[in-house]
Amino acid sequence: MRCCFSAHLPALAALSAFPGPCEVLRSGARLAPALLRSASAAVQRARSHHPDDLIAVNLELVTLTEDRAVITWYTGIPGTDDGLGHPLPALTEGEIVYGTHPSRLNRTASEDRPTAHHQVELTDLEPGQTYYYQARSRGTAATPTPLHLVRGNAVGTSTFGFGSSGGPYCFTTPQPPPGRHLLSVALCNDLHLGETTAGLVGGFPLLRGVPQQPGRAPYPELMSRALVEEARRRGADVLLAGGDISAGGAAHDLGEARRILDGFGAHGEDYFVVRGNHDRSRDNAGFQSAFPAGDGGPGYFARDLGGLRVIGLDTYVKTGNGADAGGLGPEQLAWFRARLREAPEQPTLVFGHHPLTVRDSVFPVTRGQQLDRRQARAVVDAYASAPGVFLHHAGHTHRNKRTVLSRAPHVTQQEVAAAKEYPGGFTLLRIHSGGYALNHYKAGDLAARQWSERSRRVAAGLWPHHALGRSVTDRNSVTAHDLSGITRRS
Repeated sequence: MRCCFSAHLPALAALSAFPGPCEVLRSGARLAPALLRSASAAVQRARSHHPDDLIAVNLELVTLTEDRAVITWYTGIPGTDDGLGHPLPALTEGEIVYGTHPSRLNRTASEDRPTAHHQVELTDLEPGQTYYYQARSRGTAATPTPLHLVRGNAVGTSTFGFGSSGGPYCFTTPQPPPGRHLLSVALCNDLHLGETTAGLVGGFPLLRGVPQQPGRAPYPELMSRALVEEARRRGADVLLAGGDISAGGAAHDLGEARRILDGFGAHGEDYFVVRGNHDRSRDNAGFQSAFPAGDGGPGYFARDLGGLRVIGLDTYVKTGNGADAGGLGPEQLAWFRARLREAPEQPTLVFGHHPLTVRDSVFPVTRGQQLDRRQARAVVDAYASAPGVFLHHAGHTHRNKRTVLSRAPHVTQQEVAAAKEYPGGFTLLRIHSGGYALNHYKAGDLAARQWSERSRRVAAGLWPHHALGRSVTDRNSVTAHDLSGITRRS
């Protein structure tokens, strides 16, 4: 299956010149023996190290709300290699020491069991408070995921601690959204059921993809199930899946996606799905059979959820190979404009697969990365005349990115990273009467965390520069907006 970044081959070729954790192989025929040789050598090197030796790396402040923070990192055995340029896992304890002054880290949060894939959640934080923290495993301080290509920050809301090795680092909690909480919506996309290798770029064999480890569950199924479980655990009332549900539109894969998503609730009531370019088929019958629009109509719809209008768009109503620009078609665009004109003040959330605009990408932005420009402009113009619209959720780019639409500044476009691979999760939209918060969560299941760590080596190990979000606010934000017309979900 071609990656949606297949149009970026020249840029990826240039990026591959940067030192990365992946050893580049010239053909798939050499991959298996190379992995075996590397794994055997890694075992021998691991035996030569002291059992207490470890490295703690890839520290990330994933989630930041007004009262909690979720922090992840990885511990490995130094000098080892799992065959993909990554150290073998070192199972050990993990803890966060933190406080309100860098010299007084007087609070501790720890895990309840040894692991190499650490995830620690800080709770009972105060809104608007600055905290300093250090992540440790067996006394070794974890170092951040480097985001130097995008001048990003994976670990905090300031650069405090970047001059040291292991921090402490710093973040400031936001204020909560104004008003009372009404409902929570899980935003996800790019499940890619049926895919077997992450990060394949068609026509460019030097950038090999990352497969799942032998004997483990297929990663799209694993990550989708973990997403459903985590979304429920985090209190989501509704789930919106924004396209590329399958890797190629096969009926079997769409059916499996339906079975997994049914674990969240009832389709058309508790969760809603739109089509992406990877879900295309000649007659679209497979997608409509798995996820009927409800009235037997086309793959776009509007639903009223207690005063919240949810509009789902099919952004690939066209013929093509999936690598070109998205398209709504004139009929859907006219329908969309009419829906907004009917009630321009009604609180409205729109979701579709292709973004309206793609900014600040580490990869060159081509037509295939977004909706057709003329149609995107028409959508934004419609938003400018509909003050009730507050959020446009998109996938396709496989990254976390928050963009305020300049011609409709009351609307935020939130691109959400792919569910199927690193960082691997969803964004929780918490709607309050006076505003909303967007918070990204990784899937907490251990097997999902293992795959997330393994798949960070997509694009020769440069994937975090693109996918995580260059700043904490690209995956965690709070916005004021009058949403008092929505009723509390029972």
